[in-house]
Amino acid sequence: MTIIIQTLDLGGNGPRVAIKDTIDVAGTPTRASSRALQDAPLAERHAQVVGNLLASGARLTAKVSLHELAFGTTGINHYTGTAANPHFPGRIPGGSSSGSAAAVAAGLADFSLGTDTGGSVRIPACCCGVFGFKPTFGRVSREGVMPARTSLDCVGPFAASLPMLVRAMAMIDPSFVPAQVPASARVGVLRVTAEAAIQKVVHANLVASGLTLGNVEFKHFGAAYEAGMVVINRETHDGCGHLLATDNVGADIAGRLAAAGQTSDSALAEAEAVRQRFTAEVDQALGLYDVLALPTMPDFPLRLEDAADTRAVLGMTSLVRPFNLSGHPALTIPLGSECGLPVGLQLIGAKGADEKVLAVAERLLLNIHSARVA
Repeated sequence: MTIIIQTLDLGGNGPRVAIKDTIDVAGTPTRASSRALQDAPLAERHAQVVGNLLASGARLTAKVSLHELAFGTTGINHYTGTAANPHFPGRIPGGSSSGSAAAVAAGLADFSLGTDTGGSVRIPACCCGVFGFKPTFGRVSREGVMPARTSLDCVGPFAASLPMLVRAMAMIDPSFVPAQVPASARVGVLRVTAEAAIQKVVHANLVASGLTLGNVEFKHFGAAYEAGMVVINRETHDGCGHLLATDNVGADIAGRLAAAGQTSDSALAEAEAVRQRFTAEVDQALGLYDVLALPTMPDFPLRLEDAADTRAVLGMTSLVRPFNLSGHPALTIPLGSECGLPVGLQLIGAKGADEKVLAVAERLLLNIHSARVA
């Protein structure tokens, strides 16, 4: 089980926290699980989120593995080894924050930090059956986080319970004040393409929640996914493309990076135009609903042997990546299924309304629990 790549013993007596190895911890190298960064210097100072954790009394216990250079969705890594999926053996842990999700699922940490550029918190959280949250873009400091420049990436927490996730947010973001759980909420259910078994689980839980449901459809959802791919390709190549010269980037990532370097300025300009159109569309819907709801993944997590080609399985991010482009906060809630595999229910909120998203999620879960007990 390759989850921990370096043990730590920093901080107080608070929650045990594992840190994705794209986040600087002073005195340790930040290698992003890549042989190309094996000689990276020791970080001189903590990333801002790490400083916030230590100031809040957290106990940092480990740096954890990821999909190389945070540029993949499966979590498979042939250099450091692939983090095992603790609850669903033989299935991918998801990426890129594979070790962060697996550490929480395995009970090795009370919560962990990952980063989400195109689903890299929500996908592994869904695959490993835990909670994962992508805050509003820019809400949580990225100072000391790789890559240094991005218009998509967010630091976000994983936890096995919603209360612990809320606690994690309060520790990494000094402006975060947990909201009161509402008596009810309006939920816009987004029409998307997903496997029937996934849709069944999500629909059943939304109905069981007793919350007010309405239907939503986005004209630019598919275009936003494609545009998000364009932006992440350009920005990842800008941040990591120079590592190709080391000849130490894994073959799967090297191929993607080289192709990403061909992203044209015109394609990027069109992606930015899509960003504006899609963001306006989401904002409009959130003027009518407290949150939007949809599955986190369109299908169940793949078996490891079926996920070797990173580029071929990028479609697993089809339901998460659009909200990196728009910058809205997004939560994945772990659900069970009849076949025993994980399903994620994704909730989207208005920008800056991170506390509200988590509070609505608490109401939804309380209602579902009450309905099952009755």
